[in-house]
Amino acid sequence: MSFAVIVRNAITSFMPVKQGEDARHARRAFRRHVSFSRVVFIITIIFLFLPLLVLVMYSFNDSAGMNWTGFSMRWYRRLFTSRELWRALSNSVIVAVSSAVTATVIGTIGAIGVNWYRFKLRSYVQTISFMPMVLPEIIIGVSLSIFFAGIGIPLGLFTIYLAHTTFNLPFVFLMVMARLDEFDFSIIEAAHDLGASERQTLFKVILPICMPGILSGFLTAITLSLEDFVITFFVAGPGSSTLPIFIYSAITRRGGITPIISALSVVMIFGTVILCIALRNFLKFIAVKK
Repeated sequence: MSFAVIVRNAITSFMPVKQGEDARHARRAFRRHVSFSRVVFIITIIFLFLPLLVLVMYSFNDSAGMNWTGFSMRWYRRLFTSRELWRALSNSVIVAVSSAVTATVIGTIGAIGVNWYRFKLRSYVQTISFMPMVLPEIIIGVSLSIFFAGIGIPLGLFTIYLAHTTFNLPFVFLMVMARLDEFDFSIIEAAHDLGASERQTLFKVILPICMPGILSGFLTAITLSLEDFVITFFVAGPGSSTLPIFIYSAITRRGGITPIISALSVVMIFGTVILCIALRNFLKFIAVKK
């Protein structure tokens, strides 16, 4: 008998012995508990959320550096008293809402028109409408900047609004088109048989059925507009700084992430979580009412 076998027998002699079906259940439970997929899931969650925890912790650091010197709320006080930051945030909200509304209206009308009518350039219109989704953002930003300079439009909030409407439009178009692909056109025929005009069919039949896709496109457009930096960087002018540009400028001026930016990130994280929970509860409330 080898030395390894002797050691193994000595160790197992001190362990409780399980026989038969109990031993098989224990082995299966252990394998389920330490499965490869569960280990990968835990590592992924740690990789994603550990930087956020570090960000939250250092937003309460009394020092501006990475050395912990004590708990303090002064960065949050400076955050809520920074006029430049709130001006950038208001610019981001104005541009996001206005561009999302415009892109939603144009994208919805375009999707209904392309899906409803048949014309020669229909396939080309569908292909061209998806171009901003596949092109790199830096190409779109440079192209729009050259275009605005060529036609003499000064860079500012208006050019940011036009640029955000341009790259938001395909997302709304795609989501409404996906909703229309599941559309039962016999409903339209029934509406016409009941005497509804084309305008009444559009506003009372088609739009209500497409409303989930329209709302999804609108919310996606707002999200993309609020977080965009590359395209906004090329089409923004003096005094038209948005929140991503403000954060970038603050980092480049100070040579790193400042505690004010950390505090802003924490506020945005918790605000997003609260908004998602409220929206989820609201949708559940609507589902129960129906």
